[in-house]
Amino acid sequence: MPDPAPIRVQLPYHLRTLARVDGELTLTVPPPITIRAVLDALEARYPMLAGTIREHDTHKRRPFLRFFACEEDLSLESPDKPLPDAVANGAEPLLIVGAIAGG
Repeated sequence: MPDPAPIRVQLPYHLRTLARVDGELTLTVPPPITIRAVLDALEARYPMLAGTIREHDTHKRRPFLRFFACEEDLSLESPDKPLPDAVANGAEPLLIVGAIAGG
């Protein structure tokens, strides 16, 4: 079985600053490639991000963050639903985007 493709992740500026990284991240994530699996790998590699993208206890997505892949909003999907093939094979990134609120 070939090695899994690196999963590409783009974080909002404030989370990149917290993790002390520039630009896009790449992670090795064991299949199945789901939002939960990507976030588990992200928090394992960058423990300072634990609790910033999802709640510590419930692991629910934080209200002002959204997940996008292949021009689709996946924020309300099950975190265990497989991500699109383009994300799983490294062709497209998983975008974690800070939502903008105002009125």
